[in-house]
Formats: sequence, C-alpha cells, structure tokens
Amino acid sequence: MSSTNATQAAPSRPKEFLSRFHVSTWQSQRLQQRVTHTLSHLILISGAVVMVLPFLWMLATSFKAPGKTFVYPPEWIPAPFIWENYPNMWTALPFGQFFINSIKIAGLTMIGQLVTCSMAAFAFSILKFRAREILFLLLIATLMIPYQVTLIPTFILFSKIGWVGTHLPLWVPAFWGGAFGTFLLRQFYLTIPLDLAESARIDGASIWQIFRHIYIPLSGPAMAALAIFTFMWSWNDLLNPLIYVTELDQLTLTIGLSFFQNQYGGKWTLMMAGAVVSILPILVIFFFAQKYFIQGIAMTGLKR
Repeated sequence: MSSTNATQAAPSRPKEFLSRFHVSTWQSQRLQQRVTHTLSHLILISGAVVMVLPFLWMLATSFKAPGKTFVYPPEWIPAPFIWENYPNMWTALPFGQFFINSIKIAGLTMIGQLVTCSMAAFAFSILKFRAREILFLLLIATLMIPYQVTLIPTFILFSKIGWVGTHLPLWVPAFWGGAFGTFLLRQFYLTIPLDLAESARIDGASIWQIFRHIYIPLSGPAMAALAIFTFMWSWNDLLNPLIYVTELDQLTLTIGLSFFQNQYGGKWTLMMAGAVVSILPILVIFFFAQKYFIQGIAMTGLKR
C-alpha cells in the first residue's frame, strides 16, 4: 500500500513545484514593477519640486517687505504679507498699457498663425498639385535658417514701408504663415482618413467646405497646441519689441519689465510682482487648454 501511495503521489510533486514556481515568479515580477513605479514617481516628484521652487520663491518674494528679500533661511511664507507691492508695481510704470499691448500682439499673432498655417497644412496634406513635396521641403528648410540672418533685411524692409515705431512688424508677419505651424498641423491632418474628404467630395462639397466642416472641427487638439506655442512665444518675445517699438506707451510687458529693472533695480519685491503678473496669462491658458495640448502633441507624431 505504501509503495502504491508513493507511486501515485510522485507525479503530483512536479506539478506542485511548477505551480509554486510560477506563483513566486509572478510575485517577484509584481514586486519589481511596484519598485520601478515607486522609484519613477519619486524621481518625477523630485524634479517637479526642483522646477517649482523658483516659482514659489518668486511668488513669496512678491509679498515680502523690501528688507526680507534675501534673508537666510528663506521665508517661504511672508510675515507679514505686503499686498501693496502689486499696486505699487502697477503704478510705477504704465504696466496696464504694457499688459494690453502684450495681449493684443500675442492674440493677433496666434490668430494669424492658426488661420494661415491651417490652410497651408491642408494644402500640403490633402490637395494634389505639382511639386508639392518639393515646396514643402523648401518650407521646412527655412527652419534651419537662424533668425539673426534675416533680422537686418527684415528691419530694412519694415523701415522702408514705415512700420518701425508701430506694432505692425510684431503681428502682421504671423499672417504670412510659418514653417513650424504648417508642419505641426500637416502631421495631424495626415492622421485623418481620406475617406471623409472623398465622401464629402462625392456629395458635392467644395474644397473650402471640406476644410471648414471636416478638418477644422477634427483638428482641435493640434490647433490648441499651436495656439499655446504661438501665444507663449509672442508673449515672451523680447528682441522684436526692443527693435521695432520706440514709444513708452507701445512697450510690451517683457520690455516693460526690463525697463523697470533698469529704473528700479534694487526693488526686488516689485520686480517679482511684475514677473508674477507677466506669467499669469500663460498659466491660465495652459491650465484650460492642457488636455487639448497634450492630445495635439501626442497625435501629431502619428501617420496614416
């Protein structure tokens, strides 16, 4: 009987061993995944903290008294809060006019890029015409030309037509298109099936109707990404307003902050208050459009 039982139990031992081995392997893999996820999150959180600390110091300094700017250890929570820094900053220079000028220029630049780049991207991705690929490569090749190369010729051109001293050179070129925006939207348009355009064409829709009623509604994420990029670039632009703007009431917020630093270099609390005001529009736009922004960046790398 004992030998019979031993013979019957023998085949079950390898099965038990294999099942225990698979369970232990699965548990070790789960443990390894948890450790990897934990370490990844710790690294990302550490990087986020390092990135946020300068912003927090700037925000805290904007509410500090003048003598507590560089105290050690740093005061992350001002005591007391000096709310007058913002009104004082606002009245030291015409920051209200600077803010309006920046909003106007950045908004018009964003609109110009969205309109012209979307049309050009639609033409390069959907329409068939001679030398389309060559023209697109020539357009993309302009991205390799440094801005400093075209700075002087552009200034001479605008000075000849009398635009120097106005806001026109800061936003009108946006309505002439752009290589980056055209490339970004073209890559997104390539992900839209051609069957939609062909079906609309069979139903009698024109090219403009296909563009207006099919491609524009479907390109919301890519348009949002381009809008954020364009608005942020125009809002933070320092060189072009410095070259073309000559009057105080025409300055943008970036030039106003630079001018404020030269005039009130030692008043760090007022300068930090102005810096906080200057980045608020970017934060607000990114907060409300971040969903479409991430979708646009993720989907423009896909191809049909």
